[in-house]
Amino acid sequence: MEQNRRTFLKETSTFALGAGVFGMIGCGNSQAPTAQEEKDAAEKPKSATPLLFDISLAQWSLHRTIRAGELDNLDFAAYASKQFGIQAIEYVNQFFKDKADDSKYIAEMLKRSKDSGVKNLLIMVDGEGYLGNLDDKERSNAVENHHKWALAAKFLGCHSIRVNAAGQGSREDVAKAAVDGLGQLATFAQSLEINVIVENHGGYSSDGQWLSNVIKEVGMPNCGTLPDFGNFKVAEDNEYDRYKGVTELMPFAKAVSAKSHDFDAEGNEIHTDYLRMMKIVTDAGYNGYVGIEYEGSEQSEPQGISSTMALLQKVRTALS
Repeated sequence: MEQNRRTFLKETSTFALGAGVFGMIGCGNSQAPTAQEEKDAAEKPKSATPLLFDISLAQWSLHRTIRAGELDNLDFAAYASKQFGIQAIEYVNQFFKDKADDSKYIAEMLKRSKDSGVKNLLIMVDGEGYLGNLDDKERSNAVENHHKWALAAKFLGCHSIRVNAAGQGSREDVAKAAVDGLGQLATFAQSLEINVIVENHGGYSSDGQWLSNVIKEVGMPNCGTLPDFGNFKVAEDNEYDRYKGVTELMPFAKAVSAKSHDFDAEGNEIHTDYLRMMKIVTDAGYNGYVGIEYEGSEQSEPQGISSTMALLQKVRTALS
């Protein structure tokens, strides 16, 4: 049974105080550790140094598998954990587009992720209108359409929703509209302690300087970026330099997307120098999650995910 957004927001706030959905779904992770668990934890070897960055899995890496009906959205968390040993995930709203207002469904997603020991990081949101629309009414509608995803993200324990700063018009006009649209949405999300983060995702947003300037103009701490190693195609004949773009976006990054397509015999991604790119990421002081986003076709999706994970691990060792 679906509930309206006001009720959902009320329950979400309750959840944030520790008495909401966690209690309703009876999550076993909230129980106190047993004596044996405490002993095991005490005896577990401690890493000499913390990892330079953690690795997560973006759901888009499995878009063909999901669309073929071979993997259900509800099983994504368990699949990431069991198949790859990955304990943090990034959802894509396209795979549960009609469920954002369905609190029972979102609660089941949360239950399954907790049962698998998997952390929910963010929801990538598409198809909800242009936040940089030059028409004030259309832009406001787009902002409103994103509210339900911010609420769902809060319910799931995510830190962010990923949005698109898109619009039709001149570079300057779309920038002005995007500042307004992102500002409105970030203001709403701020009360939920949710970030609104923009990916370089085609058009003006794939221009690192344009997007970084937009984020500066918004000027809100919960409005940032999600630099993607690919996606720097501004226009059909205009490919922005990916290393320059990531460098420009990293000061505002609250997540990072390790896009991959093809690999050579040594396991290196042939379109992006991962060692160079991850040095840019870590030199910016970022040590959070780097999301695997395999989008190639030469390997199967599971193989591509494994190849990307192995490359990230190799680079992490080299940079540490």
